[in-house]
Amino acid sequence: MKLGIAVSEYHWEDITRKMLDVALKTAQKEGVDVEKVIKVPGSFDIPLAVKRLLQMKEIDGVVTLGAIVQGETAHDEVIAHAVAKALTELSLEFGKPVTLGISGPRMTMEQAAARIPRAADATRACAELVKRLRER
Repeated sequence: MKLGIAVSEYHWEDITRKMLDVALKTAQKEGVDVEKVIKVPGSFDIPLAVKRLLQMKEIDGVVTLGAIVQGETAHDEVIAHAVAKALTELSLEFGKPVTLGISGPRMTMEQAAARIPRAADATRACAELVKRLRER
């Protein structure tokens, strides 16, 4: 099994680099190969990277990692909704799992930091869904 990872560089030093580390360690523990990691500027940019990964024949599923932190407007909610919808549509279009390891919206930096370990959940979920879909 080979997975791709699309990760946002926004909040890289504090959050997303650590999420990527967790995801890579989890994949290794689960005996899953990470074929390719694509870094993008922000969470809004993740769907295009996911599409590129899903187009790769050797990729069985994609894990997404990012943090959408609340600002002074509802912009975080708009981004979160748009990204989640696009990822769902890509998963259905390609018939491959895309797991949502993007935390937010309405989240502080402290809450985002507390959710770093959830990158493991997104990675395990992607691997498990690939396995279950192969059984059918």
